[in-house]
This record gives sequence, structure tokens and C-alpha cells, in this order.
Amino acid sequence: MNLAVFSLENKIALVTGAGSGIGEAIARSLAMAGARVFATDINESAVNRVAEEIRRTGGEAEPDRLDVSSESSCREMAEKVFAAHPGGLDVLVNNAGVGHVGTILNTAEADMDRLYAVNIKGAFFLSKLFVPAMLKRKSGSVINVASIGGVVGVKDRFAYTMSKFAVVGMTKAMALDHAADNVRVNCICPARVETPFVQARLDEYPDREKAYAEMTATQPLGRMATPAEIGAAALYLASDESAFVTGSSLVIDGGFSAGK
Repeated sequence: MNLAVFSLENKIALVTGAGSGIGEAIARSLAMAGARVFATDINESAVNRVAEEIRRTGGEAEPDRLDVSSESSCREMAEKVFAAHPGGLDVLVNNAGVGHVGTILNTAEADMDRLYAVNIKGAFFLSKLFVPAMLKRKSGSVINVASIGGVVGVKDRFAYTMSKFAVVGMTKAMALDHAADNVRVNCICPARVETPFVQARLDEYPDREKAYAEMTATQPLGRMATPAEIGAAALYLASDESAFVTGSSLVIDGGFSAGK
């Protein structure tokens, strides 16, 4: 995929959940466009691998362990970024997230708390820490990774859908609050993406090929998205080419929601 048209030269970015899947692809796309990327993940060995591979291909990436559900961990990360770059971030990508399968009947309070802590509070903590510097500079892009489950209801994903609708709502509220200061806030809403997480779930089915066919059939295009396709969307929203885009929910779902 040729992303050369978008430049992030001299930009500083932070990506959460960058140890695999969508987050890894976003970190790669931003780095290849010239950004210096703080690649963060709760899985330290995974994000070390990603950063090493980015550097090997000519990009700039620094790996850091980050637990987005912990305010103190987020604060430590912010202190590190500001120590290295007093102006703060140009791009913040709140991608880290967790899922849960179940209806309201088999969703426990602990499940709700876990999704709220990672999917919602993580974006809240980091945005609260990094947006003030963007406002002072009157420039910045915040990208929240939500889900198609933040736009339409998804069967058997009660808690997950609730959390992702909250991410979409957070995005819209922040976009309105900070548009006058040229801080743009958008979110990406993918349907199924062929990530290591999805591959691991497929291994749980007795008939893996049948399960894969059923998953791909839910998208009218007849396949899942690739992580790189989501990475390209994030690069667009991070770049100056999207300067007039804020408060948007960029749906990348192969047509899944077209008939909803």
C-alpha cells in the first residue's frame, strides 16, 4: 500500500495497544510516514518486537509498557513524553481495547468494569494528559479506535457495544469542545479485522474453516479488513490532509452497516 502522499515528518505520536494487530499496523504506518512513535502496550515483549522491526525498516519508534487502565501508568508515560518533547504529542492514538462475548444475562459486573477501565478510561486518562499541550499549541490530532459496535448494535456483544458507543460519544464531545483550538478528534470504527486476536478465536472452534467463512460472510465484501487498511485510515486522520475532519466516525466495515 503506497502511503507516501501523507507526511508526518517531525511529528510526535503515541499509539496504545501497539504490540499486535491494529495498533501495530497504526504504529508502523505513522512511523513510515516520518513520525517518531511511542509504541506502547501492556505486553512489553510484544511492543519491543514491533519497535525493533520499525527501526529496522528505517522508522523511529520507542517501545514502552503502558497499562491504560491505570492513571499512574498513563501519567508516568506522559512525563516521559514531555521530558523528551516538551511540546507534547502531535498525534495521540487511543487504540488499546478489550472485548467480551455475551448478552446482559451473562455479563458480570467485573466484565463491565474491565471494559470500562480499558476501553473508556484509558482514552480518558491519556487525552486529559496530552490534549492541554495540543490546545496551547493550537494543533493536534486525537484518534480513538472504536468499532462498528460503536455505531450499530452487535449481537452477543452487550458490554463491548456499550463501551464502544461511549468511545464514539467521547470523540464527538471532544471534537466540539476543542475545534476552535484546531485540535481534531476522530474515531475509526472497523468491523472484523484479521488480527492475531481473531486468529486465536478461530482456533477455539471445532471447525476452523467453517468459522472463518462465517466471519468473513458478515461483510458484504466477503472478507475481513487487514490491519494495514486500518493503519492507513489512522495515517490519514493524523495527517494534514484531514485538516477539515473532526468529530467523525470513520466506518471501515466492508459494507456491514450499509443495510442497518
